[in-house]
Amino acid sequence: STWAIFGWCLDDSTRGKLSPREGLDMTVKHQKLLSKILLGASDSNIPFAGLRDLLHYLGFEERIRGGHHIFTRSDVEEILNLQPRDNKGKSYQVKQVRHVLLKYQLRKASDV
Repeated sequence: STWAIFGWCLDDSTRGKLSPREGLDMTVKHQKLLSKILLGASDSNIPFAGLRDLLHYLGFEERIRGGHHIFTRSDVEEILNLQPRDNKGKSYQVKQVRHVLLKYQLRKASDV
């Protein structure tokens, strides 16, 4: 079986990992992290710095209030309010990020 997520393809041959379709310019680091987030297998084990970097790459703007990292993007209604826990993203917040990525089929801002 094969299914696609906004330019990413998941099928039996990729062994549970997302592989980019042609024409996408994404670093391996971003590919691996996006794959982990979208597959939802390890929400409590996502590095917070990597999550921030991925959101920046996807065109989100960040502002910091105390320990809260607030991410916004002009074409996304939701506001993502993230906090690190032991240098990892909180699992419920990673789920919120996954929901937004899937809902809006987000790509790097310059790809839209």
